[in-house]
Amino acid sequence: MKALRILVRNIRDAFRSIWRNFALSLASITAITVTLIVVAFSLILTYNVNYTAEIMASNIEIIVFLEKEIDEETIAEVENEINSLDNVESFIFKSRLEIAEEYMSESDVFAAIMESWEEDEIPLQDTFIVKVNDNEKIGDTANEINELEKVDSVNYGRGMVEQLFGIFDIIQSGSLIAVGALILVTGFLISNTIKITIFSRRKEIEIMRLVGASNLNIKIPFMFEGLFLGIIGAVIPVALTFYGYHRLYEYDLSLIMPILTLIEPTPFVYQVAGILLIIGVAVGMVGSWRAVSKHLKI
Repeated sequence: MKALRILVRNIRDAFRSIWRNFALSLASITAITVTLIVVAFSLILTYNVNYTAEIMASNIEIIVFLEKEIDEETIAEVENEINSLDNVESFIFKSRLEIAEEYMSESDVFAAIMESWEEDEIPLQDTFIVKVNDNEKIGDTANEINELEKVDSVNYGRGMVEQLFGIFDIIQSGSLIAVGALILVTGFLISNTIKITIFSRRKEIEIMRLVGASNLNIKIPFMFEGLFLGIIGAVIPVALTFYGYHRLYEYDLSLIMPILTLIEPTPFVYQVAGILLIIGVAVGMVGSWRAVSKHLKI
């Protein structure tokens, strides 16, 4: 019960302190709010870029075109050779007849043209469609397959795939650096703001020390104050994340960013909101602790 009373008293004192020093508290809350809004944007961008990269990676395939004059026995040999490669995850075989039927089912124009063709007149090639385990090694795997006997050519979007993943890596790295920098800046701003608060309350702190309050007892109310500042500062960013991301998800981004695929809002927005709340609370409490420790040298 004593611990509960102390907890309640510290919470009450923290709220009173925030109200008594409203201008300085508002400055801290504003710093947290603005920073967390930018952090939310960076997190949403980073997660969605990762999500898009994963989807694109799962859809990347090596198309292996076999030579036109090839029999079933040779196809089986090529299949075994492809299956023996280390980076091959899975593959399927499509004969030129199957490919022709797909074209005909997808387009009436193709159907009208190809219906009159005999089997030996179809200008298509038997094909293997290969998925790899590691997309970073897809070029090497494609080269290995291309060197196999009876393989005419391979195609996987050489050059474009590497450039695209390079761009994704840059965006991911930049977003993570931005988030880390913003958290440090927020901690610095809050720490300095609370230093000013402590200075304005130096007589109160001196009285606490004169009556025998320990260093920890002096620090704890300020930590609770930082905790509540972090929670209050996270309210607007969390609300904007919920409302803004749902609206963004409903909006058609295909004209602006045709490549980007957005994550479904639920449970994604709850995860981002949780991260923002944790960052706000952590930065508020740590900033308060450091400010008290450094300013009072206790």
